[in-house]
Formats: sequence, C-alpha cells, structure tokens
Amino acid sequence: MDAENPNHEALDAAARVPSEQDLDTLSRQLNRPVRDVVEIGARCVCGNPLVATTAPRLSSGIPFPTTYYLTHPVITSAVSRLEAAGLMIEMNAELGEDADLARAYELAHQHYLAVRDAIGERSGTGPVPEIAGISAGGMPTRVKCLHVLVGHSLAAGPGINPLGDRALEGIGEWWTKDKCYCTGAWDTEGPAPSQDRSRHVKTQSVDPAIKQAERAAARAAREAAAATESETGK
Repeated sequence: MDAENPNHEALDAAARVPSEQDLDTLSRQLNRPVRDVVEIGARCVCGNPLVATTAPRLSSGIPFPTTYYLTHPVITSAVSRLEAAGLMIEMNAELGEDADLARAYELAHQHYLAVRDAIGERSGTGPVPEIAGISAGGMPTRVKCLHVLVGHSLAAGPGINPLGDRALEGIGEWWTKDKCYCTGAWDTEGPAPSQDRSRHVKTQSVDPAIKQAERAAARAAREAAAATESETGK
C-alpha cells in the first residue's frame, strides 16, 4: 500500500487511475459500454483490468452499492462454475456453524463499506445515505454472489474477505494471479461496444425523481385496488 492508501486496497493510487485504454478494454470485456467506472480495482499481470471500481452513486443519480465489478471473462466464467457446483450453499452453511468465519465475514463487510466511502470521497460522489450499511454479495450474513466476493478479494488483496479468497483458490484450475489469461478472452477487433442492450440500462437512464414518483403511483394504485376489493367484499 502507498501512503494514500490506508484502507488496504491491492493497487496503489497511480495504478487505480483508469486510462482510456482501460475503459476500452472494460467495454470489450463486458461487451457493453462501461458506466461510471472511477477506478480500476485489480489488474492482470499484463496490466489489463480484472475489476472495475464503480462510483457509489451513478451519473443518473441512482445509488449503486456494488463497488467492485468483476470484468475479466476468464475469471467470471470460472466463478460461475463454482456457483453452479453449489459452493455458495456450502459457504452459507459454514457461516451458520463457524463463529470465527462469521466474524471475519462481518469484518469484510465493514471493510467494503469503508473503502466505498473512501472511493466516494475520491471520486467526488460523496456520501450516499440510501445505501449506508449495505455492502454487496450477501455480506455480512449470507453469500448471494461469488463474483462480488471475488471482485472484493482481488481489489482488497488477500486476508480481507475469507470467502472471496477461498473462491479465488477454487478457480486455480482456470485462473491464477501470476499468469496472463487475456489473449483470446474478448474481442479485440473492430470498435468497442457502443450500445448497452443489458436489461437494466433503461431503468438506470431514468431520472431518479421520476422513478420514485412512478413507484409511489403504483403503490397508491395497489392500495386503492385493495381498498376497493375490501369494500366490495363487505
């Protein structure tokens, strides 16, 4: 860690700064334009991004609790294999039985929150009260997404997230930190993706106030319908 990195992050301040090449690579890795990436959380030995660090509030105004986003296709595919094999079920059972593991996982949750606050300050986002106390991946009591935990372990370095570290060990057959797996992992020919067709892009583009008003109107309609049904049934 460097002097400007008191929160235990794997990369020093200079290495976390995303270049235009980084953003191009991230778009190719994800096969969509990247949004609101403020730093690089972890890098391959060749220098390519492994983890994108996202602002805690998106440019649309939407709070975004998932700070570390795993982007490298080889790692994401490998972690998906662990999820399909039932590793999350095993981990959840262990959390209920092993008090030391549960405590270490709680500390990982606290670390995630602390670093997200630091990233918000560095990026100019500032505090995001809507997600205060909420981290990601099911922390601090459950395991809901191994990709999030692996992203956290890569960005924080070993010894911070015990379950993310274990998942990294589990993908050793397909990816290890001391070797580059980038060649052929994503399309490098032609222009980078310029259109986002992911299912959530429309909701992220909506003004938060409009979205909130729509939700309130829908809730009021449901309550009115329930009240009418109750009156009719009397």
